[in-house]
Amino acid sequence: MKRATHLEAIRRSLNLLTLIAVFATCFVAKDLLLPVMLGFLMALTLSPLSRGMARIGIPHWVSAVGLIGVTAMIIGLAIYFSAGTVSTWMASAGDIGGEVQSKLSEVFSRFESVRQAGAEVASIAPGDPAVQQVVVQQPTLIDSAMGVVSSAGATLAVALVLASFLLASGNMFYVKLVQSFQTMTGKKRALSIVYDIERRVSRYLLTITLINASLGVCVGIAMYVVGLPYPYIWGMAAFLLNFLPYIGALTGVALVAALSIVTFDNLYYALVAPAAYMTLTSIEGNFVTPTLLGRRLELNTVAVFLTVVLWGWLWGIAGALVAVPFLVVFKVVADNIDSMQIIGNFLGSADEAPAEKDDEEEEAAEPPVVTAPAVGFPTTAAE
Repeated sequence: MKRATHLEAIRRSLNLLTLIAVFATCFVAKDLLLPVMLGFLMALTLSPLSRGMARIGIPHWVSAVGLIGVTAMIIGLAIYFSAGTVSTWMASAGDIGGEVQSKLSEVFSRFESVRQAGAEVASIAPGDPAVQQVVVQQPTLIDSAMGVVSSAGATLAVALVLASFLLASGNMFYVKLVQSFQTMTGKKRALSIVYDIERRVSRYLLTITLINASLGVCVGIAMYVVGLPYPYIWGMAAFLLNFLPYIGALTGVALVAALSIVTFDNLYYALVAPAAYMTLTSIEGNFVTPTLLGRRLELNTVAVFLTVVLWGWLWGIAGALVAVPFLVVFKVVADNIDSMQIIGNFLGSADEAPAEKDDEEEEAAEPPVVTAPAVGFPTTAAE
C-alpha cells in the first residue's frame, strides 16, 4: 500500500515536471514552434475547402497551391495597402498622444493638482552634482517595427509553406495512422478520433475566421460612414483583434477612440466611432458566434482568459492570437480521450454537459474511406 502511494506521488511529480518542461521549451523555442503551430492551424482552417475540392475531382496538391496562394495574396495585399499608413501612425504616435491629451485636458484637469504637487516635491529634493546620469539610447519606434515586421514575415512564410505541404498530403496521415495499429478495433478507434478532432477543429477555425472577416467588413463600413480616415485599416484591425476574446474588442475600441478624438473637433461626435465598434463586436460576441458555432465548442470564460494571458506572456501578441484556437484543439483532444474528459468538461461552458453524440453527429464524424496499401484493404470507422 505504501509502495503504491509512493509510486503515485512520483507519477504526479513527473507530470508536473513534464508540464514545466513543456512551457519552458515553448518559451525558449518560440521562433521554431510559432510558425509550425500557425501552419497546422492554417491547414486545419482550409482543410474543409480542400476536401470539398477533392470531392469534385481536384487533386489535393492543386487545391493546396490554390488555397495557400490565395491566402498569401490576401495577406500581401493587406500589408501593401496598410503598411504606409500604419508606419506613419507609428512615427507620429507621440504627436497623436499629445493631441488626445490636449483635447481631453478638461477630463484630466482634476489630476493636475496631484501632478504639480509631485513636481514640487521632486524640485525640493537636493541633487548631488557628483552623480552623473547615464542615458542609454533606445532603438527608435521605426527600428523596432521593422524588426517585428521582418520576424513576422519569416514566420508567415514558413507557416504558409508548411500548410501547403499538409494540405497537399491529402489522406497520407490517415494511411500512416491505419498502418500504425495491428488490430481492426484499434484502426477504427484511432481513425474515428483523429477525424472527429480534425472535423470539429477545422469547422471552428473556418467559421470563426469567416465571422471575423465579416466583422471586419462591417467595422470598415461603419468607420467609412462615420468619416474616420482609412476605414479599411480598421476593418483589418478588427479582423485580427477579434481573435483575442475580450481583450481584442477593448483594444480596438481604445485605438478607434484615440484616432477619432484626433480626427474630429467635436468630442461628442468623436465617441460615435468607438461606440459603433463596440456595438458591432458585442453583437458578434453575444449573438452571431454562439448561433453559428453552437454549444459544442463554447469555452469556459475563465479558461479562455487565462489561456490568452498565458500564451501572451509566452509568445507576445502572436501567442495571444493563437491562444484560443490552441485551446479549442486541446479541448477537442481532451473530449475524445477517456482519461482527459474531466479536463475537457472543465474547459467547456457552463451550459455544456457531457453527453453522448446523437445520430447526426455520429454520421458527420465518420471518416472517409482511407486506403492503406501496406495493409491491403480500405478502412473506415463505420465498418
